[in-house]
Amino acid sequence: MTGALAPPESTVATKYWHRLDDGRIQCDLCPRSCKLREGQRGVCFIRSRQNDQIVLTSYGRSSGFCVDPIEKKPLNHFLPGSAVLSFGTAGCNLACRFCQNWDISKAKEYDTLADQASPGQLARAARRHGCASVAFTYNDPVIFHEYAIDVAAACRGAGIKTVAVTAGYVCAEPRVEFYAVMDAANVDLKGFSEEFYKRTCAGRLGPVLETLEYVRHETDVWLEITTLLIPGLNDGDDELDRLTAWIGEHLGTDVPLHFTAFHPDYRMRDRPPTPASTLSRARHIALGNGLRHVYTGNVLDPAGQSTYCHRCGVTLIERAGYRLGHWRLDSAGACLECGSQCAGVFDPAGPGDWGPQRLPVRITA
Repeated sequence: MTGALAPPESTVATKYWHRLDDGRIQCDLCPRSCKLREGQRGVCFIRSRQNDQIVLTSYGRSSGFCVDPIEKKPLNHFLPGSAVLSFGTAGCNLACRFCQNWDISKAKEYDTLADQASPGQLARAARRHGCASVAFTYNDPVIFHEYAIDVAAACRGAGIKTVAVTAGYVCAEPRVEFYAVMDAANVDLKGFSEEFYKRTCAGRLGPVLETLEYVRHETDVWLEITTLLIPGLNDGDDELDRLTAWIGEHLGTDVPLHFTAFHPDYRMRDRPPTPASTLSRARHIALGNGLRHVYTGNVLDPAGQSTYCHRCGVTLIERAGYRLGHWRLDSAGACLECGSQCAGVFDPAGPGDWGPQRLPVRITA
C-alpha cells in the first residue's frame, strides 16, 4: 500500500525489520511480515518504508483521549473502580470482519490522528485527571510499539500504570520489549481455531496463544482475556469447551475471562446480535472447566459481571455495568468471609469510585 507521507514530526525510525535479497524490506514487528518497497505502507497503515528503513508514522498522535472506568477495557481484577486515560492511534495489523472499532482501527487517513501528545504530556494528564493508569486501546498498541513504550516509561516515572488492550499478534523479540514496561493487559482471544482466524481475521491463532503463554508465565503483567462471541462462528459448545480448557491448562484457572456480545458492524452486518443466553452458556462451560473468574459483557447481567470467592462463593465485588456495589475484600485482596486470596491487583485503600462516567479530554502541556 502506498500513500501520502505522515507529518515529519510524527515519523520515527524503528528497529524490527531486515532487508531481503529482492530489494524489499520485511517488517519483523508482527507475524504479518509485510515486505515493502520504498513508499509502501504495511497492512497496519502506520508503519511504512521511507528512506530505505521501516518507520512509525503516528508517533505522538492519537484518534482521541478519554477517561474511562478500568472495567471498560475490560479489566475486573486490576485496580477495580479506578479511572484510566484511554487512547489509540489508527490502523491495525489484523483484518477482523467484525471489528467493533472499525472507524479507528481501519482508518487509512492521517486526519484521523488529529490529537497530539508527547509521552510526558500523557503521564501528566493522567495524574491531573486522577487516573491510576493509561490504556493503549481502540486499536492495537502493537503497531505503535515505539510510542507505547515511551509513554509507558513516562508513566512509570510518574507513578502511573499502563494497560495494553491488544490482540496479541506480535513477534517474539518485540513482545519481550513491549511487555517489559506494561502493568496489565487484556488480550483478545478471538476464537479457538486456525480456520476462524484465517477466514475472519486474516491472521493465525498460534502467535496469539504464544503471546498469552508468554505474558502469563514470563512476565509480571496482570492478564485478562476477552472473547467476543459471534453467533454461528465461534460460539459452539465444542469450541468454547476447547478454548476454556486450554486457558485452564496452559494459563491457570485464576486468569479472568470475559465473554462479550457481538453487534452487527463493519463487514459483518448479516449476523444477529449475540443473545444474552449465549454468554451465559459460555460462562457455564468455562466455570465447568474450572475457571474461577468468568464474566459477561455488553449485556446487562449483574450476576455474570460480579466477582465471587472461588472457595466460599461469597460475592467479593458486586457490579452492575461499570458501577461497583458491595466490596468484600480486605486490604490485601483476600475474602473477608473465608480469607482466600482473590487473584488480581488491588489498591490497599480499597476500590476507586470513578463509576460508569466517560470523560473526553484534551491533552495540554
